[in-house]
Amino acid sequence: MDHLLSTSSETIDHIQTKAKGPEGKLPLTDAMLRNSPSGDLFGLSQNVGMGWSPNNLRGKEILLLSTQGGMKDSNGFPIALGYHTGHWEVDQLMKEAAIEINRAGGIPFAAYVSDPCDGRSQGTRGMFDSFPYRNDAAIVYRRLIRSLPTRKAVVGIATCDKGLPAMMLALASMHDLPTVIIPGGVTLPPEYGEDAGKIQTIGARYSANEITLEEAAELGCRACATPGGGCQFLGTAATAQVISEALGLSLPHSALAPSGQDIWREMARNSARAVIEMEKMRVTTKDILTDASIHNAMVVHAAFGGSTNLLLHIPAIAHAAGCTIPTVDDWIKVNRQTPRLVSVLPNGPEYHPTIRAYLAGGVPEVMLHLRNLGLLNEDVMTVTGKTLRENLDWWEQSERRKQMKNRLKMADGIDASEVIMSKEQAKKKGMTSTITFPTGNIAPEGSVIKSTSIDKEKIDENGIFYHKAEVKVFTSERDGIRAIRQGRIAAGDIMIVSGCGPLGTGMEETYQLTSALKHLSFGKHVTLITDARFSGVSTGACIGHVGPEGLADGPIGKLRDGDVVEVKIDTVNLEGRVNFLGTKDTPVSPEEGTQILRQRQQNNIKPADGLPDDTRLWAALQKVSGGTWRGSVYDVDRIIEVLEAGEKALGKSENEVEVL
Repeated sequence: MDHLLSTSSETIDHIQTKAKGPEGKLPLTDAMLRNSPSGDLFGLSQNVGMGWSPNNLRGKEILLLSTQGGMKDSNGFPIALGYHTGHWEVDQLMKEAAIEINRAGGIPFAAYVSDPCDGRSQGTRGMFDSFPYRNDAAIVYRRLIRSLPTRKAVVGIATCDKGLPAMMLALASMHDLPTVIIPGGVTLPPEYGEDAGKIQTIGARYSANEITLEEAAELGCRACATPGGGCQFLGTAATAQVISEALGLSLPHSALAPSGQDIWREMARNSARAVIEMEKMRVTTKDILTDASIHNAMVVHAAFGGSTNLLLHIPAIAHAAGCTIPTVDDWIKVNRQTPRLVSVLPNGPEYHPTIRAYLAGGVPEVMLHLRNLGLLNEDVMTVTGKTLRENLDWWEQSERRKQMKNRLKMADGIDASEVIMSKEQAKKKGMTSTITFPTGNIAPEGSVIKSTSIDKEKIDENGIFYHKAEVKVFTSERDGIRAIRQGRIAAGDIMIVSGCGPLGTGMEETYQLTSALKHLSFGKHVTLITDARFSGVSTGACIGHVGPEGLADGPIGKLRDGDVVEVKIDTVNLEGRVNFLGTKDTPVSPEEGTQILRQRQQNNIKPADGLPDDTRLWAALQKVSGGTWRGSVYDVDRIIEVLEAGEKALGKSENEVEVL
């Protein structure tokens, strides 16, 4: 014990038992002492106790919330790592915003709720906590906001897959407060090497003898070329930043800024100024988040070809804001009307990293094209205190727009129009709209496929993807990836992975599977159907969000090895069907297949071993709140209604037992 608790006598001799305390006087008044809550008064004591000057306590308090993770020394070197680059540098944004608030006479407060990394938890039990984390973090953020009763405004700083959606949910709930979101930006691609999406397939490619051990080690070392920011592709992190700006919650041209650079730090200062002005003008979150701004976000999502995970997050944001929750029909309508205009990783056709989308003009540039097509509501308010129309008028004539495009040409030799295109240019490039929602006897409630990501070789001249084959059924992602690595999956197969929805795994993200299929030479000839969800960087003929999920007695959980399944996706008209058609020896119609599946027993699927109680509770609460198609939210009124009904039913059962 001595070596664990060793302390010098000198250290003990210097222990103090009292201190002088801060000098000066609190700026109290007779009215404050007679009428203010004791918490407000004690808060002033806490403020000066932390070192704030008592002479500077009259400013308006603004809360800064962040996903910051890790710890650095005074020179910026790591002494404790964060979970990912996305929250590693946001402390700089916090400092820049705080200094700006202080300079304006305000009092900044800072609080943190760090976030996990979906890349780090792929294929592990950590993925069971990924999606449920979003709801939990949003709850904590809201509690932190309410626990500082004297705050006049809130700034949220976040970057990645779950932290930024959680922040948007929390701030969307603050209807009567001014709020601004500062997106955490993106990391840069390596000068030589692979992006952070492709690099996650080194295990599968090495197992298939497509790369060497030395190549895997070297490429893996270089993938995150800079220490901060979200991944270099339009995955969930980048798409969430785009959506925050499209909603009007972030400043124009703030999404996808390069982390750690001056232009990125400048954004934090400007955002702090914006929230100060919002407070003066009495512009609050409910002025910005409306049905019209939710619609605009859906349109921008389609134009970018964003992550399908935002189909889970945008409805949740709408719910938190008290807006109308978009339905599947709404998503279908938006995606049919909206052309995809952005050519970036992972969709292509040219695989530009997100930094190029930023330099090409980012969200406002895309919105200019959408405005010309009449697809946006330009009267919505934004955090600039001006309407979207006014913001776009400024952007169209701004020197910033010209300079950004010039920098892209000078740095990478790329014309901005090669990254963000007009509708006509995009059509010439063969770019199609983003998302299709297949239905059928396997997915009676619907499913999702990013139709833009299907390999062009697999689509015929009419824009149709068609695949009919016997299926290979797996009841966990782990079994599926093991089959791929062991060579048991071949070109022409259809993989079914069930039991991986909210009730089974917390609706895990199956990027291990989709990335392996993308980057293995035969992968484009394999179709994946699952009740789990996909990473935003996933590509290929991958159908997810199948509903009902297997563990909710969904048909996907009743398929067997050797069943014949037919998949047909119309990538032009955004229509799709996923049907069980019997077996090779006994073919049936889709209608007959429906009856067969109804009579079958569920496969040997069960909640994953080690599924945390926290996630089981999340799954139950979101299920009675409408499930994934309503954003996996907590509908408190509905939850209470179900609980009360359950209590009554249990009470009745107990009384019946007593009578017997």
